[in-house]
Amino acid sequence: MIEEPAFRFSLIIPAHNEQDYLPALLDTVDIARRNYNCGRNAIEVIVTDNDSTDKTSEIARTRGCVLVHEEKRVIAAVRNAGATVARGDILMFVDADSQIHPNTFNAIDHAMLNNRIIAGSTGVRMERMSFGIAMAYMFMVPMIWVTGMDTGVVFCWRNDFEAIGGYNEQKLFAEDVDFLWRLKRLGNTRGQRLTRVTSTKAVTSMRKFDQYGDWHYFTLIAYALYAMCFSFKRVENFAKKYWYDDLNRDKD
Repeated sequence: MIEEPAFRFSLIIPAHNEQDYLPALLDTVDIARRNYNCGRNAIEVIVTDNDSTDKTSEIARTRGCVLVHEEKRVIAAVRNAGATVARGDILMFVDADSQIHPNTFNAIDHAMLNNRIIAGSTGVRMERMSFGIAMAYMFMVPMIWVTGMDTGVVFCWRNDFEAIGGYNEQKLFAEDVDFLWRLKRLGNTRGQRLTRVTSTKAVTSMRKFDQYGDWHYFTLIAYALYAMCFSFKRVENFAKKYWYDDLNRDKD
């Protein structure tokens, strides 16, 4: 009987038509794996191909990633599909259009040695900066400080992921906020807290700002609040237009 390898980390990357961004992310993952004190073989990289029509799957396969297919066009389901096959003690999630810090695995490993930490995130640096983008980022900072919840590379113990049922597949967006909030609540019952490993911030893509403009975030927030207050259908339509624009094109 062949014994399965033991992994410390499973890095899960949801990807829908990410052939233009995935190679750059995987390059940074390779560097961070080489830098990991316990060796690169303690880390598995999982790409969940979310019904892509480009070379996303081919890139993942040729780069040695574990490849998973998920047809459901809901980002929470895509993250969960990757977690289902993960074998690492610690699950990590990062978007395909990001790039991770060279010391990511070491820093997260060190953080998770603290029994008072249940989960956390690295935070992000912007791929580019402008006054509009800076104002959008500053708008988010107080909420990050108050809640301890951030974005970038999100990580938790696999057992705790399973305990809270993973990501909520009923949510078309803000599934990451909901996920960390439920982990935070679980941690509160044990005297544990979330952490932010800001020494290893991920670089996040500005493609939404490139597409909609550097000041669009404030219009986005206003419309989202209006939709949530007055019409669930408008929330759904808003989410599909902004995060799942291919679904709208398929209807045309």
